[in-house]
This record gives sequence, C-alpha cells and structure tokens, in this order.
Amino acid sequence: MTPFRLGHAADPDWRLAADRCLTQIGSVPREATLGFLYVTDALADDLGDILRNLRAATGIDQWVGSVGLGICATGAEYYEEPALAVMLGEFPSDDFRVFPSLVEDLDDFDLRHGDWMRANPPYLGLVHGDPSNGLTEILIQQLAQRTTAGFLVGGLASARGDALTIADGVTRGGLSGVLFSERVGILIRLSQGCSPIGPHHVITEGQRNILMRLDGEPALDVLKQDIGEILARDLSRLGGYIFAGLPIQGSDTGDYLVRNLVGIDPNHGLVAIGDLVEPGRELMFCRRDADTAREDLDRMLKGIKGRLSAPPRGGIYVSCLGRGVNLFGPDSAELKQIQAALGDVPIVGFYANGEISQDRLYGYTGVLTLFT
Repeated sequence: MTPFRLGHAADPDWRLAADRCLTQIGSVPREATLGFLYVTDALADDLGDILRNLRAATGIDQWVGSVGLGICATGAEYYEEPALAVMLGEFPSDDFRVFPSLVEDLDDFDLRHGDWMRANPPYLGLVHGDPSNGLTEILIQQLAQRTTAGFLVGGLASARGDALTIADGVTRGGLSGVLFSERVGILIRLSQGCSPIGPHHVITEGQRNILMRLDGEPALDVLKQDIGEILARDLSRLGGYIFAGLPIQGSDTGDYLVRNLVGIDPNHGLVAIGDLVEPGRELMFCRRDADTAREDLDRMLKGIKGRLSAPPRGGIYVSCLGRGVNLFGPDSAELKQIQAALGDVPIVGFYANGEISQDRLYGYTGVLTLFT
C-alpha cells in the first residue's frame, strides 16, 4: 500500500502555492479519488478558485476540508500567512460518500444517502462545521448515530471572517464532510492538552453553568484546595491555566471534556464554567501547560503506533487553536513531535475552533486519524 500524495506551501499568491503543492504531489495516481484541502483564512476569499484549480489539475472531483487560522502538514504548521495543504486519498468509490452542509436536520441527508448507507454501512465520518450554528453539536450527535462505530472526527472551522468548509464545493453554515465505509482501515486517537490536578468531585448543587457545591462543600473552597495555597492567593492567575474537566461516563480510557472557568464569586463561593452543570455528575479540575500537553501527546502517539502493523498511508490531524505554537512552542513543535513518532506519514489538517471526536465537541485536544 503506497502513501497518499501530499503537498503544502505558503505564498501570498495562491496560484504559486497551489503550483508548489502540485509539484510536490507529482503525478496523480489513477486510484486517487478524494482530495483533502486545508487553507489558512488569509486565502478564504480565494477558496472557490483554489478548489477549481486543484480539481482541474488532478482530475479529482470530490474534495473535503476547511479554512483554519492555522493549518497542519507533515512536520509543519502555517499561521498568519497564506498557505494550503493538499492530500490525495485513494479509496474505492463505493467506500466513501461526500455530503454537503447539514444546517438544521438530517432529513434530506437520509433521503440522498440512504441507499448508499444500506449497501455500504458507514463506519466513521470526517466532518467540518460552522461554529456559529447553534445546532452543530446536535447535528454531530445525530450524524454519529448513523455510523456503525458511532464515531465522527474533525473540527469546527476557524477564521476571522466566514468559517468556510469544503464538501465538493465551498460550504458554510452547517456540518459537512465525508463518510467512510467499514472497508476503509482507520485508527483514531485523542490527546488532551490538560492533566487532572485533583480527585473527581460530585456536583451536589448547581444552576445552569454555575457550580454552587461540590461534594457538599462550596465549589470555590474545593477549587482552592485542589489548586494549592499559592494559586489560591491570586485567583486572577487561573485563566488559561486551570480548567474544569467533565469525565465522560462509560469511557474506558478516562476521557473527559475540558471546559473554561468563566467566572468566580468569592463572596458566595461560586464557580462558573463554560458548560451546563448537572447535579450528580462528576467534575475534576485540570491544569494546562506545555509539559503536560507534550507528555499526553507522546502517550497518544505510542498508543496508536502500537496498533499499527504497517506504516499508515496518510492521516488527518485536527488540533485546538489553543495548542500549536501557543502551547507547544514555535517551529512547528507539535507537528514535529508527531513526525518524530510516526515518521514521514502524509498528514494534513488544521487548528480548529472546537475538535470533534466520537459524538462530542472538545476543547484543547488533538485528534489524529490514520488511514491504514
């Protein structure tokens, strides 16, 4: 099995960047049937032209991808500059199905793709979404239910302007992407950018997104106990460093959702987080720093590498905007850590405004999908 073809380049002129990508790709294999395209938001206005150019140059009609404030390739990240990354996937035509934007419900999706799904049960979907659509999380859950693994991967587009995605053409406003049949070999792993700093607590009292009591004690007192005396003296230092973690029920890997601390009321002992709280649910506090992020990424890479019987043909990596240069440091450190572990596997992806794994929206994570 040969590796997928990959090209990535930065240039103020998208035509020159596309030409350099095509030069790196070389001759297009007959088996190439699906293109993956990620562009930085500096090229968002040219996305339609870029897509038409690549379609004509490669002869590949079907494409998926997204705009991002940053994009990924093998061992390389691109931020704050016009850049694109292209990978040509080789899949039998019956083994995947590209679908355009789902904005409100899946009724039309079921009508259009029901016959294909019955003949080729979809195992997993790679999806990209618009963060401005308030129904995106519901659509993710509903679409995941239509796969045999109950699993989606991907992320929400990130851009200063329109959050554009790609599903054959340029799409906006909803959830779009591609479903893969059970015949496509795929491995997936998620890396958290945080690590727990205390035990699991039970939410004993809460309202909307406000934690009132944990384990029967004022929520702020519990937070102070977990973070330690030094940090507790100056709660203004917690932003971007301390988070709430919501363990996922039934997870056999200790998985959890990371949510921001969005407010503290010292007078009443309250803590507000970036999610709705539910009495009886567990919660823990976490910290995020470069060391814990690197350690967890290394753990994830060792785990997925141990599942490989041969080098993967290609991969998609979706990471949080809060990671990359902001957490791992400059010079494409996050992507180079992946390259060091897996070798020169063709990888493309982007820095997202929310990452998708299984049927949930995450934050501060990296989601790696490998085609085997």
